[in-house]
Amino acid sequence: MPTPDSPHFATWLMQSFVSLFLAILFLQSGMDKVMDWRGNLGYLQPHLAKSPLGGMVPTILLILTCLEVSAGVVNGVGFLELLVLGKPQIAFWGTALSALTVTALFFGQRMAKEYHGAAVLVSYFLLTLVGIFLTSSHLR
Repeated sequence: MPTPDSPHFATWLMQSFVSLFLAILFLQSGMDKVMDWRGNLGYLQPHLAKSPLGGMVPTILLILTCLEVSAGVVNGVGFLELLVLGKPQIAFWGTALSALTVTALFFGQRMAKEYHGAAVLVSYFLLTLVGIFLTSSHLR
């Protein structure tokens, strides 16, 4: 961790907050799917019933759960790496995995013709792009 008077402190702080935010977001969402599998399945089946994805809901939910939990864990480890070592390598991969996860969610919302839900995801996607930029090697 750089000292507060370091020119790199603001960048480190932004990297840390993005990683922490994404860890919380995806760990909560992924764990909700794990803890309430039936409820999520019950929500998604009618949600996607009229889309080309309608027959694959259990598989989609499993993939989405794995992506969300993985993104949350990698971002959490990235946050810890930033705190302890001051390095953003794992945080970079966490934000990249988060961008993939948000893209998968966006795809599902668009396929279900849930345009409002898809529009809400744009802010999360932009955050992941900012995170990728902030943790990329050109800033080190």
